[in-house]
Amino acid sequence: MQGNQSEGKGHKDLLTCLSSFSCCLELVSPEIMPLGLLWLGLALLGALQTLAQDSTPNLIPAPPLLRVPLQPDFQDDQFQGKWYVIGLAGNAIKKEEQGLFKMYTTTYELKEDHSYNVTSTLLRDQRCDHWIRTFVPSFQPGQFNLDNIQRFPGIQSYTVRVAATDYTQFAMVFFKKVYKTLEYFKTTLYGRTKELTPELKERFVRFAKSLGLTDDYIIFPVPIDECIDGE
Repeated sequence: MQGNQSEGKGHKDLLTCLSSFSCCLELVSPEIMPLGLLWLGLALLGALQTLAQDSTPNLIPAPPLLRVPLQPDFQDDQFQGKWYVIGLAGNAIKKEEQGLFKMYTTTYELKEDHSYNVTSTLLRDQRCDHWIRTFVPSFQPGQFNLDNIQRFPGIQSYTVRVAATDYTQFAMVFFKKVYKTLEYFKTTLYGRTKELTPELKERFVRFAKSLGLTDDYIIFPVPIDECIDGE
């Protein structure tokens, strides 16, 4: 009888301290040591599998580039300049984070070789941050690749595609990157001003959904003045 009580206590204590290997070894009685180690191993294996699943996002598949429209007769000189980010949609963007996204700007500066120096300016932790990179032309006008990709650890490819623009009011730009074998994509609604018509916003939503996204992956950043005005 006493042995059964001791064994029950050992089982209970074992289950309550699986997170500490040394603790478990102290609490498991010698007669159930093999069983206790088996339980510990299975519990740790389950924890590792759960962690692996949690750390690998379940992403909506990125569409092939051929499915993404490309602005006909793209004019790189007209596209350059400052754009406000009015809308964002992507397979790593979540609707519940809507309030956390503040409006930011992206400025395209055309170079002689027809590449762009690209600077995004955003408010982060009450200070202005600037993210600078270079987009070089691809084999089609309006499509670009990230230059010096080796400077960005983990990124295997990064493609930019201007899907539609009138140059003076709005633009919709598609981005696709492969990061550590995972494919991420997003599309951005640019505006030359902070306000765009409801019709243009709805057009952006339809475009995002044509890429396989739902409303849960589409947001409109909160307009602000700090950092992005007076550049």
